[in-house]
Amino acid sequence: MRVILIIVAAVLAVPVLVGLVGGWESTDGGQVAVVRDGGPLDDNKVRQVIQPGSGLTWTGWWSAVHTYPAQQRFYTITADAKRATALGVDVVTVPSSDGVNLGIEGTLYFTLNLDPATLKTFDDRYGTRTYKGELYAWEGDEGWSAFFGQAVRPVIDNALRIQVGGMRCAELVPSCALLGSSTLKAQDSNATIAKVQDGVNRTLARDLAATLGGEYLTGLRFTLARVALPEPVQQSVDRSLAANAAVSEAQARVAQARAEAEANRARQDGYDKCPACAEIEKLRALPKGITVYAPGNPEAVVIPSR
Repeated sequence: MRVILIIVAAVLAVPVLVGLVGGWESTDGGQVAVVRDGGPLDDNKVRQVIQPGSGLTWTGWWSAVHTYPAQQRFYTITADAKRATALGVDVVTVPSSDGVNLGIEGTLYFTLNLDPATLKTFDDRYGTRTYKGELYAWEGDEGWSAFFGQAVRPVIDNALRIQVGGMRCAELVPSCALLGSSTLKAQDSNATIAKVQDGVNRTLARDLAATLGGEYLTGLRFTLARVALPEPVQQSVDRSLAANAAVSEAQARVAQARAEAEANRARQDGYDKCPACAEIEKLRALPKGITVYAPGNPEAVVIPSR
């Protein structure tokens, strides 16, 4: 009987020991933790929020700790594999008002709202479900990227479509003017890009809170990095640029020939009025070191041998 009691006590001691050792948690400066009750006798409600940079904190027996990023984060949409996030290489393709599919690349900067009440609601809504790859939002960078790509990215895409869809191609990419009658200049493009960024930021601030069900992301700022043309359109633009360059080069050669002809005429006119000046110019043009020079005889210029 005593042996049985010892075995039972040992079996019971293991989970107790695990719960005791695992009931402590700390966070570094870049993390915030939402703690949910666990164990056979507890519910699964949020127990507490551990702010960034905390010391060792008692979280209760067998509690679950969901750790989220506490510092400013960024989400990049790009075709450059070196700059892409965990979701990989991609761009947002948006048709302009004149029907050109534009590839939009940019970066959204944001910070998770660290207000404890807001974090509790956020964890209830988004920390208790899985996303692409069966990942939770609190499972490291991959989990956070999976959540962001599924819950937030569609809102970003929609904001870009709203803002970019109302612009003509040449307003965002000046070289598009080569394909039509537009006279927009580069500075018009810069002003339009700034306008698009402001519009996207306003739209995201409104739509993200409405879509997610709360102001869970703060400090939203979108920076438009690049607007790319479809490859066939870009090839047409390149051909137009090459043709314009060839025309400009030919015009420059014509202008140069005209200038040279005009200079020759002016020079000859001067010689006609001043024959002595013409002779002086001839003397200046003679090679150095000549020993004999007989004007009027082209063979009477002797240069000493070296």
